[in-house]
Amino acid sequence: MNYHNPVLLKESIDGLAIKPNGIYVDVTFGGGGHSKEILKYLNRDGKLFAFDQDEDAKQNSLEDERFTLIPQNFRYIKRYLRFYNIKKVDGILADLGVSSHQFDVAERGFSTRFNADLDMRMNQTDVLTAYGVINNYKESQLSDVLFQYGELRNARSLAKKIAEARIEKPIKTSFDLKQVLNDFIPKSKEHKVLAQIFQGIRIEVNQEMEALKEFLLQVPELLNPNGRLSVISYHSLEDRLVKRFIKNGMFEGEPEKDFYGNISVPMKKIGKLIIPSIDEIKLNNRARSAKLRIATLK
Repeated sequence: MNYHNPVLLKESIDGLAIKPNGIYVDVTFGGGGHSKEILKYLNRDGKLFAFDQDEDAKQNSLEDERFTLIPQNFRYIKRYLRFYNIKKVDGILADLGVSSHQFDVAERGFSTRFNADLDMRMNQTDVLTAYGVINNYKESQLSDVLFQYGELRNARSLAKKIAEARIEKPIKTSFDLKQVLNDFIPKSKEHKVLAQIFQGIRIEVNQEMEALKEFLLQVPELLNPNGRLSVISYHSLEDRLVKRFIKNGMFEGEPEKDFYGNISVPMKKIGKLIIPSIDEIKLNNRARSAKLRIATLK
C-alpha cells in the first residue's frame, strides 16, 4: 500500500538524538517510514511504540520484536503507554496532518480532487463525519469552523450559503459542496480556497487541535531528563501550537515570572526551525509546507 514518503526523515530522526537502548514513540505511524528509520538506530534492548488511529495503518505494521503498534489517537499517549508499563521515554516523534494515503483514497473524502461522500474521519469508528458538520452544525458554528480552522476571511458568507443550500437537499459529496460554494471561490485561487475549506472541516471532524494540545501537555511528564521531542507540522495552526508550547509551556497567555523576572517552562528548543530542502520538495511536493521543531526536556 502506497502511504507516503516520510518528510524531513533524516532531520527529524537526528533531532531525537537516539540512544541505542532507549525507548521511543512515533505517535503518527502511517506508512511506517519514520518508525523503520528509528529502529535502525536501536539495539536489541531498545523499544519503539507507535500510535495510529487509522485502521489502514495496521497493514503497515512492522515485524520486529522491539516494535509495538497501538491503534489509538495520540491524545491518549500516556494512558496506553502505561498499559505496556511504560512511564518514561527517551524521545517522541510526531508527523502531523493527513497522510498521502488518506488523501489518495477517494472514498475517505479528504481530497478536493475526487467526488466522494463527505467523510474525512481519520478514525473510521468515530461518529462525527464531514457530512455531519456540513449538514447539522448551526450556521454560526460552521462559520467559526471555517474561520478558525480554515483561516477563511469570508467564513460567514460561506456558512450562510451552506445553510441555505442544505434546506433544499442535503449536501452529500465533496463535489456537491464545491458546487454550492462555487460563486465564492475565485477561479485564480480555486485550489487554495478549496484546500482551506476542506482543511477547516477536517480539523473539526477529527478534533485535531484539541488532540494536539492534549498530546503536547503530556510530553513533559513522559520524557526522561534530556529526552527529545521532534514535531513536523504542515499548517500555521499546528505549528503555532507547537512553537508556543515549546517556548511557554502553554498555548495562550504568558508564563508567570519569578521575583527575578525568570520564567519556568518544561521544554527548551534545540536549534532553529527546519524546513525541507528544494531537492526534497522537488521529489515530494507534499513536503513544501512542512516545518520541523525539535525540543528537549530541561
